[in-house]
Amino acid sequence: QVQLVESGGGLVQAGGSLRLSCAASTSFSSANIMGWYRQVPGKQRELVASIYSDSSTNYADSVKGRFTISGDKYKNTMSLQMNSLKPEDTGVYYCNIKMGPANIRSYWGKGTLVTVSS
Repeated sequence: QVQLVESGGGLVQAGGSLRLSCAASTSFSSANIMGWYRQVPGKQRELVASIYSDSSTNYADSVKGRFTISGDKYKNTMSLQMNSLKPEDTGVYYCNIKMGPANIRSYWGKGTLVTVSS
């Protein structure tokens, strides 16, 4: 069983920055996709950013130009640098990795809370 542990969440004022990290209990080298998701109460979990095995990245329109995802397969860590934070970025952030054929195996961390005050 793969374990993912997020860290780096907290309270920040609008316009500030935070860096989230995700550490895995297994190697990322076989991950197909690594991603960060966000969830707020009453809403579905949404994809914020993802990075693929070929190092290509994908971002939600709402965070493009402000967030940067990175992953280090050899250190088994993944990060999300969040700049110019807005109150609407508030939520619980989860890291996720997908592995195996057709991404059949999907693992989640327990999340870290980010609160952006106005």
